[in-house]
Amino acid sequence: MVIAIIAVLVAILLPALASAQASARSISCLSNLRQMVIAANCYAASHKGSYPIAYYRDNRDGKSIMVAWDFTTTRDFSTTPPTVTVRPGLLWEGHGSGKVQQCPSFDGASNSAGDPYTGYNYNTSYIGHGSGEAIVRPAKVTEVRRPEQCALFGDGQYGAGANKFMRAPFPNPGDATFSARSAGTQGFRHRGRTNVAFCDGHAESLADRFTQTTANEKANIAPGTGFLSADNSMYDLE
Repeated sequence: MVIAIIAVLVAILLPALASAQASARSISCLSNLRQMVIAANCYAASHKGSYPIAYYRDNRDGKSIMVAWDFTTTRDFSTTPPTVTVRPGLLWEGHGSGKVQQCPSFDGASNSAGDPYTGYNYNTSYIGHGSGEAIVRPAKVTEVRRPEQCALFGDGQYGAGANKFMRAPFPNPGDATFSARSAGTQGFRHRGRTNVAFCDGHAESLADRFTQTTANEKANIAPGTGFLSADNSMYDLE
């Protein structure tokens, strides 16, 4: 009888414990995202009001350098095999550990080899831009007309794992040359919700998952992933 009672209690408590753990991970994730917004605003304050560029490449002195908002990866081809060095990226101006960039609910590997932490992406379509984008220059803080509705960072995820470059569902002037929009979706991994941090500094957990995108990309949206809005409204500066 005692064993039976214990078994019943365990059956009751385990789901509650799992739910509490998932809630704690989501709260921790939201805290990470808020810290990232603070870092982005500090960066802007030191760089004439501009957010960090999402990415660019630099080649010099036999080294290939991938500078990204989260990590900077240097490959030194003067050695055999090449020496690879990874350090905190533009968001952190090369300092710190970058551990805050690990989503506690994402347990997969980074899609960028060598990144020690992963799980988050940065609004590349409208904010970060980059060297391979239709617009290269990153946006300025003053250009964001609706900071409380413009996503800055979020739970990046697509069919192959994490992604670090958040994409709007439809072409826009900032990334008009980019086509693989399914590779820049959000992961709804917090009990069916996705966490997002906005330009005004607040972060929230959203349940609505949208899969509207260009016709050739719609079939590539992975289960449990999607966009933040049915159009580009939650990514756009206006």
